[in-house]
Amino acid sequence: MATGHLTIDLSAVVQNWRALDAMTGCETAAVVKANGYGLGAGPVSVALAQAGARRFFVATAEEGATVRKALGAGPMIGVFSGHMEGDTDRIRTHDLIPMLNSVDQMLRHVESLPGHRFGFQLDTGMNRLGLEAEDWAALREIAEGLQPALIMSHLACADEPDHPMNLQQLQQFRDMTAGIDAPRSLSATGGILLGHAFHFDLTRPGVGLYGGLPFEDSLQTVRLDLPVIQTRTVAPGETVGYGNTWTAGAPSRIATVSAGYADGLLRAIGDRVALFADGVPCPIRGRISMDLITVDITGLAADPDYLTMLGDGNTVDMLADAAGTIGYEVLTSLGRRYSRNYIP
Repeated sequence: MATGHLTIDLSAVVQNWRALDAMTGCETAAVVKANGYGLGAGPVSVALAQAGARRFFVATAEEGATVRKALGAGPMIGVFSGHMEGDTDRIRTHDLIPMLNSVDQMLRHVESLPGHRFGFQLDTGMNRLGLEAEDWAALREIAEGLQPALIMSHLACADEPDHPMNLQQLQQFRDMTAGIDAPRSLSATGGILLGHAFHFDLTRPGVGLYGGLPFEDSLQTVRLDLPVIQTRTVAPGETVGYGNTWTAGAPSRIATVSAGYADGLLRAIGDRVALFADGVPCPIRGRISMDLITVDITGLAADPDYLTMLGDGNTVDMLADAAGTIGYEVLTSLGRRYSRNYIP
């Protein structure tokens, strides 16, 4: 097989969910948008539902339809983008709960799907999605009469515990929702870690379920093994890869593995991480190209059949640091060419 292989540990996802749930005194949902952060929304959602999760969140109605097909009837599936034009049939057919972000979305929803459940997303200062204070003030009385399934907002700086924006948004959310008899939700993974004041009735962890920061105690959920296509000995003075960016200083054994930036292994990672063979680090030599990575295996006793990119020695956040990005991007970029195996 000439494609990389992902091993996804669903039991680790469940343990991460349970650990985050144990930090709160409220209900804990699960965010499974972006295909379950790259791990597979269907298998992840089913495993979490079996563990007790009853509310799930996705970015779009299309994602919601996929999760509903996996879960069947029963669990709530909230849609962060709300009720977009063209979403009506999907929302009805798959019993999705749009988090309405504007007056226009509110009108679209009540006119096209009267009686269908919905929630509200409020903008408490992030200026990305949600009803602003003046629009929300105009809708509050209507909202109370229609009994929304949830009122939510989202923290902009929760991964920085001391950032003043956290307390500012907390107070704004309290002010905007005071006196309303509806479940409230403010926190994703980072907000859970900020403490009980941020938890309200429901939390919505995402990246922490999948082994990413800011949940430092999360278990790693994914392993990526890359097959070796070819090996060769490179003489001193010879170069490897595009641009002649690495020159051998001594006889070196180089393995070419099947993966590259087309598979989500960002070119910017460069040579700042190693791949592993049974725990032995094997540094990248030369540039990461579209489909191939060249790796120094000189220190191994024998040529390996595969090398491990994620797992033994690298977390998603280590790869992210090397590329100057965040673990979210590494997870959600995991390529569609990989074969996958799920550990229950």
